[in-house]
Amino acid sequence: MKKLGIVITDGVGFRNFILSDFLSEAEQQFNEVVVLSCLPAFVYEGYLQKAKVIELAVFQEKFPTWFFRKAKELAHLQLHKKNNFGITDNLDTNKTNSKTPRGYATRFLFKWTAMFHSENSIQRYNSLQQWTFQNHPIVKQYATIFEKEKLDVLFFTHQRPPFIAPLVYQAQQFKIKTISFIFSWDNLASKGRMAANFDAYLVWSDLMKKELLHFYKKVLPENVMVVGTPQFEPYVLERYSSSKKDFHIQFNLDATKKTICFSCGDIATSRNDELYITTIAEAIQENKIKNVNFIVRTSPAEDPIRFESFVAKYPFIKWNYPKWHLARKGHQEEWSQRIPSREDIKDLRSILEYSDVNVNMLSTMSLDFMQFDKPVINTVFGNSQNGLYDDQRFLEYPHIKKVIESEATKIVKNEPELIEAINHYLDFPDEDSQKRQSLVAMQVSKPLKNTGKRIAQIVSKWS
Repeated sequence: MKKLGIVITDGVGFRNFILSDFLSEAEQQFNEVVVLSCLPAFVYEGYLQKAKVIELAVFQEKFPTWFFRKAKELAHLQLHKKNNFGITDNLDTNKTNSKTPRGYATRFLFKWTAMFHSENSIQRYNSLQQWTFQNHPIVKQYATIFEKEKLDVLFFTHQRPPFIAPLVYQAQQFKIKTISFIFSWDNLASKGRMAANFDAYLVWSDLMKKELLHFYKKVLPENVMVVGTPQFEPYVLERYSSSKKDFHIQFNLDATKKTICFSCGDIATSRNDELYITTIAEAIQENKIKNVNFIVRTSPAEDPIRFESFVAKYPFIKWNYPKWHLARKGHQEEWSQRIPSREDIKDLRSILEYSDVNVNMLSTMSLDFMQFDKPVINTVFGNSQNGLYDDQRFLEYPHIKKVIESEATKIVKNEPELIEAINHYLDFPDEDSQKRQSLVAMQVSKPLKNTGKRIAQIVSKWS
């Protein structure tokens, strides 16, 4: 008898592991499946067959836990900042002039970790962080859950949220094996430390395995398995498919015209999106880009209110507001409580499959469109001199450097370059096709088909 616990931390994890085939495959591989959810339990209604849901109480860090977590994260960034602009940039974002206890503590930790940031030091900070969990009432609740459920393996769908660390701590106390999936293509090369040490890791690609072993020297190669990612599996599942005719009807598009899609990031990292939308819209109005539909998909991580004025200003733009519903207000990370729907996955797939050109600011959506071999243009108009939000700095991030080196997308830094790139790809959509396929193969080393089944089987084998 084998029993699996699946930790779902946010709406993206819900999309990747509940709306793909993973859950149904896991229910076949294990005698029992329990979803330990950081989302409200009601969001799973209609998605589960045998599995049950336990809604976890929201873990709030107290100062000692925060202090040692911060030490661990800053030490990781200090250790790996050399020749890695992504890590350096993230280290800089942690700097603060705040006159609060955490502000003073952060400045102290910057000085401390500048001296003490070896892997052994990081492990000591991790142990001290775990020590702070011992008497926390919510962590004791987790112990009660594990005592009752008697899990064989605990599978984490995300490795970074700090609130999963006490779950890993308690799993270790109960000798439950922990496995984590690496959430996104940039998480290892450009982000901070994982929330905890896991027994095994599932990664997208051979490249990601290499990155993990580079940044986490104590992880053994045999404990890292390349599985691909369920993020893209819905693109080969029949239940999410639709016809091109349905696509045109759904978004009220002219079937005689080609379609440009601009996909937004969230306002934290993609602050120039309004400029890019304006540039394309004005070019269409001025006939610099001719005979096209223009559809904009906003980010599911935010309310699209920042684009409200564009609806009246450019009535020809078709808007796709992702059908993600806020399941809980007042959460410390409210974006994480946005839950996707089956309808949204179907809408997204049709946009990817039937649009002719995609434009975005260096987001993972580049890979989404490339699953359908669609040309991609990456906009970065801002730099440190021109007064715009400096999105050109992301060109120095390691995972973006690989995109540039692949020549699979066109990187554009101003209006004329953007307009020229759009017109070129509208005329020659197959150009760079082989380069796109090579980039996808590098970033996702396994076929999309049977991704959920592959992950479930590997988790079962390691349990």
